[in-house]
Amino acid sequence: MIAPYRHLDDLGKLSPDEQLELVQEAARSTRLLRGTMNPDGFNLGVNLGKAAGAGIEEHLHLHIVPRWNGDTNFMPVVAGAKVIPEHLTATYRKLASLFRLA
Repeated sequence: MIAPYRHLDDLGKLSPDEQLELVQEAARSTRLLRGTMNPDGFNLGVNLGKAAGAGIEEHLHLHIVPRWNGDTNFMPVVAGAKVIPEHLTATYRKLASLFRLA
């Protein structure tokens, strides 16, 4: 998940520099995830507003979900289905140092 520092509820409220940084961080994140987890693809998504499923309506954020051929669809991922046969703590240990260094 990528979130801007400022608490904003709409992409249009981000400054041009913040918009650029959001996309650059998405590119960096997918690169690091591709190198570590070897997914076949990604879902990237932003839920703006309660009707769209935003859990924290006043703070937009971008979800990045690695995907593999044959896994379940995106909605079960956010609903708690396990599509990666690995405990979340193990995934965190793999990724934390990469994101600090890159």
